[in-house]
Amino acid sequence: MRKNRIYISLIFSLIAITTLAAPRLTVVAVVDGLCAENLEILRPYWQQGGIRTLSEEAFQTTIAFPHLVYGGNETTATLMTGTTPDRHGYTMDTYYVRRDRKIHAMLEDSDVHGIGTSLQLSAKSLLSQTITDKMRLLYPAAKIYAIGIQPETSVLLAGHTANACCWLDATNKEWIATAAYSEGLPSAAFEQNKSGKITTLSARQWLPRLDIPTYTAPTQQEMKKGFSYEVKDVLLHAPEANTLVIELALAIQQDEKMGTDATPDLLMLQLNTLSPMAVSDRIASAEHEDMYIRLNQDLGFLMEQLDRRIGRANYQIMVVGRPVLGTSDQTLSDIHMPVQTFNADRAAALTGTYLMALYGHERWVDGAYGQSIYLNRTLIEQKRLSLETIQRQVANFLMDFEGVQIALPGYEAIHYPMLRSTLCKRHTGDVVFLLQPNWRLMQDEQQAIDQVIDENPLSPLLLWSGTLRPMPQGELNATDVADLIFK
Repeated sequence: MRKNRIYISLIFSLIAITTLAAPRLTVVAVVDGLCAENLEILRPYWQQGGIRTLSEEAFQTTIAFPHLVYGGNETTATLMTGTTPDRHGYTMDTYYVRRDRKIHAMLEDSDVHGIGTSLQLSAKSLLSQTITDKMRLLYPAAKIYAIGIQPETSVLLAGHTANACCWLDATNKEWIATAAYSEGLPSAAFEQNKSGKITTLSARQWLPRLDIPTYTAPTQQEMKKGFSYEVKDVLLHAPEANTLVIELALAIQQDEKMGTDATPDLLMLQLNTLSPMAVSDRIASAEHEDMYIRLNQDLGFLMEQLDRRIGRANYQIMVVGRPVLGTSDQTLSDIHMPVQTFNADRAAALTGTYLMALYGHERWVDGAYGQSIYLNRTLIEQKRLSLETIQRQVANFLMDFEGVQIALPGYEAIHYPMLRSTLCKRHTGDVVFLLQPNWRLMQDEQQAIDQVIDENPLSPLLLWSGTLRPMPQGELNATDVADLIFK
């Protein structure tokens, strides 16, 4: 009798281990502009496809970001690392460098070279472990590939330890890569370049998939003339970009036999829902909605192929949106909450004039970028002045600017509740300011830095698994996402 109980216990233990074993292949798709509101609006219209399957079978929730969202890849870094910018170090796509007073790409790395590109990028400056790094630590033999539309997003998806990472070159119609990863350009990408696959797809014309009145939010112009694009002119914001990413992912999966052995593998994908004329993450045109319709088909194709190749029980897929454009200025204006602009360069110039009046005609300000003012520390030291005193004076001066909610010396700002998770010490200026709601940060008259006006943008998350595995409970934070695939 005792032996029977032992056997029964062992059987249940084996069942539990089998049930909770890591899927052989995990696909993580970060989708630019994917909006929960759009998914809800379009829910009744899905006839079939990947989003239809996910909406019926996946765990679904929305996630919030516990830091300021600029519409850049600071959100990608948070999703990939499970930490905030103060920890992972990716505060904005670019940052100000004191030594040359220039703006540099956050992922710039002069020690690596590009493959098919002059861009020199790596994840070296990312301070936290990513999903790919955690997978590599758990499973050293895992096959990990990142495929994207934009270079920065693709590198962040790849993390520090992917086998390879590549993205689309809209000019030359090729896959390009960084040599920061051991395999360089994946052989499947090389073959597609050689066959001219991207050029072939780019030769298409993008026309509405449905009759214009069938769409939920066509513009007046679209009601009259529909919409039409030459894909080659708008490749990175055309449905074909998603098609190319997914087809390359499937080609790599087949070449590398991903998901066919006991070691879990990982495909990291960047996809897009934002059409060329999109001014908001929320659908406001037929062409924007058409991006969703075609993405639904592409995700459906991905899942169908994985079902056939490795079996439905052997993979999981996570789809998560990242806010890029937020709410449009016109929408806010329509509800009498107009967006106003704050010019960082102009604020720096006025600050320089103010300090000249106090301390003499010298260049007291090196520059401004983002929400920071950078003082000329060399001059201040030469004049034997107190840096802390000048920081306090500048902060008080900025408080009088219209649109400024709070201004603080940098050493205080990194501890301020609303900025603590947003700022990274190594990129923080001498004086930091925070704008009031509905104020857009401009670097100059043309370049907007703060694109997402929504104070607390929410992104949808869908997690589907072919195996019986525990799913999270309740609402999630963006910092929870990275660990979901390992639970």
